[in-house]
Amino acid sequence: MNYTFEIVGVSPVISFFTQQQDPTPSFSTGAEYLGSYRCTLDAFIESIEPVPPKRGWDLDQVVDTVVHFWLNNAEQVTHWKRRLEESGRENLLVARLADVDALRTEFERLVRDR
Repeated sequence: MNYTFEIVGVSPVISFFTQQQDPTPSFSTGAEYLGSYRCTLDAFIESIEPVPPKRGWDLDQVVDTVVHFWLNNAEQVTHWKRRLEESGRENLLVARLADVDALRTEFERLVRDR
Protein backbone atom coordinates (compact mmCIF):
# COMPACT_ATOMS: atom_id res chain seq x y z
CA MET A 1 0.00 0.00 0.00
CA ASN A 2 1.24 3.52 -0.78
CA TYR A 3 0.45 6.56 1.31
CA THR A 4 0.50 10.30 0.84
CA PHE A 5 0.90 13.09 3.39
CA GLU A 6 0.19 16.74 2.74
CA ILE A 7 -0.25 19.81 4.93
CA VAL A 8 -3.58 21.33 3.90
CA GLY A 9 -3.99 24.41 6.07
CA VAL A 10 -4.69 26.05 9.38
CA SER A 11 -8.06 25.61 11.07
CA PRO A 12 -9.75 26.85 14.22
CA VAL A 13 -9.72 24.09 16.82
CA ILE A 14 -13.52 24.03 17.11
CA SER A 15 -14.01 23.64 13.35
CA PHE A 16 -11.53 20.79 13.15
CA PHE A 17 -13.05 19.09 16.18
CA THR A 18 -16.58 19.42 14.76
CA GLN A 19 -15.53 17.96 11.41
CA GLN A 20 -13.76 15.04 13.10
CA GLN A 21 -16.81 14.25 15.25
CA ASP A 22 -19.30 14.20 12.35
CA PRO A 23 -20.91 10.74 12.68
CA THR A 24 -22.24 10.80 9.12
CA PRO A 25 -19.60 12.14 6.75
CA SER A 26 -20.89 12.92 3.28
CA PHE A 27 -18.49 10.36 1.79
CA SER A 28 -15.96 7.80 2.92
CA THR A 29 -12.37 8.26 1.87
CA GLY A 30 -9.09 6.55 2.38
CA ALA A 31 -7.92 9.71 4.16
CA GLU A 32 -7.43 10.80 7.74
CA TYR A 33 -7.14 14.45 8.69
CA LEU A 34 -4.72 15.20 11.48
CA GLY A 35 -4.40 18.30 13.61
CA SER A 36 -1.42 19.61 15.53
CA TYR A 37 -0.74 22.69 17.62
CA ARG A 38 2.91 22.49 16.54
CA CYS A 39 4.48 22.34 13.11
CA THR A 40 7.07 19.71 13.87
CA LEU A 41 7.80 16.28 12.49
CA ASP A 42 7.53 14.78 15.99
CA ALA A 43 4.08 16.32 16.52
CA PHE A 44 2.71 14.81 13.33
CA ILE A 45 4.29 11.42 13.98
CA GLU A 46 2.57 11.43 17.39
CA SER A 47 -0.75 12.37 15.77
CA ILE A 48 -0.62 9.48 13.27
CA GLU A 49 0.08 6.72 15.79
CA PRO A 50 -3.61 5.76 16.31
CA VAL A 51 -4.44 5.81 12.58
CA PRO A 52 -2.76 2.66 11.16
CA PRO A 53 -4.34 0.19 13.61
CA LYS A 54 -7.87 1.43 12.94
CA ARG A 55 -7.34 1.59 9.16
CA GLY A 56 -5.23 -1.55 8.79
CA TRP A 57 -2.33 0.51 7.46
CA ASP A 58 1.37 -0.30 7.88
CA LEU A 59 2.71 2.02 10.62
CA ASP A 60 6.30 1.92 9.37
CA GLN A 61 5.26 2.90 5.84
CA VAL A 62 3.01 5.67 7.15
CA VAL A 63 5.82 7.11 9.28
CA ASP A 64 8.23 6.85 6.33
CA THR A 65 5.73 8.79 4.19
CA VAL A 66 5.51 11.62 6.73
CA VAL A 67 9.30 11.76 7.20
CA HIS A 68 9.83 11.76 3.42
CA PHE A 69 7.39 14.66 3.04
CA TRP A 70 9.10 16.60 5.83
CA LEU A 71 12.59 16.14 4.40
CA ASN A 72 11.62 16.94 0.81
CA ASN A 73 9.29 19.92 1.35
CA ALA A 74 11.20 22.27 3.63
CA GLU A 75 9.80 25.43 2.02
CA GLN A 76 6.22 24.23 2.37
CA VAL A 77 6.79 23.19 5.99
CA THR A 78 8.33 26.60 6.76
CA HIS A 79 5.39 28.36 5.09
CA TRP A 80 2.82 26.46 7.15
CA LYS A 81 4.83 26.90 10.34
CA ARG A 82 4.70 30.68 9.84
CA ARG A 83 0.98 30.59 9.02
CA LEU A 84 0.27 28.59 12.19
CA GLU A 85 2.31 31.01 14.32
CA GLU A 86 0.49 34.01 12.79
CA SER A 87 -2.95 32.47 13.35
CA GLY A 88 -2.86 32.38 17.13
CA ARG A 89 -3.30 29.73 19.79
CA GLU A 90 -6.87 28.78 18.93
CA ASN A 91 -5.80 27.12 15.68
CA LEU A 92 -4.33 23.85 14.49
CA LEU A 93 -2.21 22.89 11.54
CA VAL A 94 -4.16 20.33 9.52
CA ALA A 95 -2.65 17.60 7.37
CA ARG A 96 -4.09 14.81 5.26
CA LEU A 97 -2.73 11.28 5.45
CA ALA A 98 -4.18 8.92 2.88
CA ASP A 99 -4.01 5.61 1.12
CA VAL A 100 -3.10 6.73 -2.43
CA ASP A 101 -5.35 4.23 -4.22
CA ALA A 102 -8.41 4.97 -2.07
CA LEU A 103 -7.88 8.73 -2.40
CA ARG A 104 -7.53 8.42 -6.19
CA THR A 105 -10.75 6.41 -6.34
CA GLU A 106 -12.57 9.04 -4.29
CA PHE A 107 -11.31 11.90 -6.48
CA GLU A 108 -12.38 9.99 -9.61
CA ARG A 109 -15.83 9.45 -8.09
CA LEU A 110 -16.14 13.15 -7.31
CA VAL A 111 -15.19 14.12 -10.87
CA ARG A 112 -17.48 11.49 -12.38
CA ASP A 113 -20.46 12.54 -10.23
CA ARG A 114 -19.98 16.18 -11.07
